[in-house]
Amino acid sequence: MHPKRTLLAMTLLLASPLTFAQGMDEVEIGVVELRESVFMLTGRGGNIGLVVTEDGAFLVDDQYAPLTDRIVAAVESVTDQPIRFVLNTHWHGDHTGGNENLAERGTLVVAHDNVRERMSSEQVMEFFDRTVPASPDAALPVVTFNDAITFHLGEHTIEAFHVAHAHTDGDSIVRLPEVNVIHAGDVIFYGLYPFIDGESGGSLPGLIAAVDRIAEAVDEDTIIIPGHGPLMGQRQLGQYRDMLATVHERLRARVDAGEDLETILAADITAEYDNFWGAGFLPPERWVELLYTNMTREASAGHGHAH
Repeated sequence: MHPKRTLLAMTLLLASPLTFAQGMDEVEIGVVELRESVFMLTGRGGNIGLVVTEDGAFLVDDQYAPLTDRIVAAVESVTDQPIRFVLNTHWHGDHTGGNENLAERGTLVVAHDNVRERMSSEQVMEFFDRTVPASPDAALPVVTFNDAITFHLGEHTIEAFHVAHAHTDGDSIVRLPEVNVIHAGDVIFYGLYPFIDGESGGSLPGLIAAVDRIAEAVDEDTIIIPGHGPLMGQRQLGQYRDMLATVHERLRARVDAGEDLETILAADITAEYDNFWGAGFLPPERWVELLYTNMTREASAGHGHAH
């Protein structure tokens, strides 16, 4: 997704339903074939994964409610199979907004335990000065899992596994071993600094650990669908990991030395990464502020930085 569209998408995530329903009229759902029977759908919000099998279609995430009809039409452009399952990679509204509409059509919604828990209650996002209301019961996942779940649909095995305290506390990575495709959800923002929802249990160390889990499952031929941004592979994953680890190391040292946010911002600890990663919805200073806020919250909560 283009950085400006990502900025809009994240603004919409935090807006009221009426606000984000406006401006959706012109959104087109793009369909990109990755392998035979495996696709990425783009529109507004998180990238969607689609697996087509003889036993039904499987979606990874579903963007926003006003786009459901267009998403369904995009699926129908490549298959006559019904959408049997949608797996939410985490609770944020740009990945779960279509749940209720799809459930009404008979789709089973699946996610990690913490996704249902967070969607079931009001969520406060102080960093954005926003409160996200609880989702209606009809939008909640009806199947939840703690560690991992596997789907056996036709010729495809679809594996989802939980990564703790990464983008949130409910992130899932989805792996298609037969076709060597991974959907990383918002563990990966490619080409833009990643939002880490510390108030939902996310952390930078956990995000790095999650990237390492993904790295164990990829080779030079793997196609990775990030939550936001263009398709990527093993080399780009390494590039992302190096950026995260370097910035974390620099920030950790300065926080441990007692530096305040103003001093850290003046040090420009992301300078060499800003051209590639800094044009997204979190500009460099705002991203460092987010990381600092999360890191100091973790310390004050007694969590330290060992997630």
